[in-house]
Amino acid sequence: MSFEPALGLIELCSIARGVYCCDAVVKRAPVRLVHAGSTHPGKYTILLRGGVDEVVESLAAGKAAAGDALIDLVLLPNPHDDLLAILGGAAAPALEALGVLETYGVASTIRGADAALKAGEVRAVSIGLARDLGGKGFFMFTGALHDVEAAFEAGKAAIGAGLLAGAEIIANPHPDVAVGLG
Repeated sequence: MSFEPALGLIELCSIARGVYCCDAVVKRAPVRLVHAGSTHPGKYTILLRGGVDEVVESLAAGKAAAGDALIDLVLLPNPHDDLLAILGGAAAPALEALGVLETYGVASTIRGADAALKAGEVRAVSIGLARDLGGKGFFMFTGALHDVEAAFEAGKAAIGAGLLAGAEIIANPHPDVAVGLG
């Protein structure tokens, strides 16, 4: 059993196959299921944590079980601590400059968020993963403007071709903007 943290996500276009895939994922190795369920429009996502080796094994089982229903898959060995915290519902930090990355999928959101957090001295503010978003995702982060700009570019690059739905930087957001970021 490995002790390095890892995060994995499988995104499927079928709810029925998603439930079947989820069963295969959790039976393959000792991982912790963070979230599994349907998302709009008719997708199913499985988010898991565990040791790197265990998450790799579980994702392999999930990919095999998903078959042609697989949309996307992401494995993040050693994800940024802020990404793990924000997926668990941590409170948002006070705002400096604000970066917002919006994607067309859940896996691309997580990929972009991890890259952004690792590219600059930024802090996670909020993440949305498909639920009530029409299958889209978003990630928001804050820090000094130059760090937000660096993180923004790294996040956009990691999201992947054709998966970026929107991207904005607000250099000096009004304090009331924080109310709508949850």
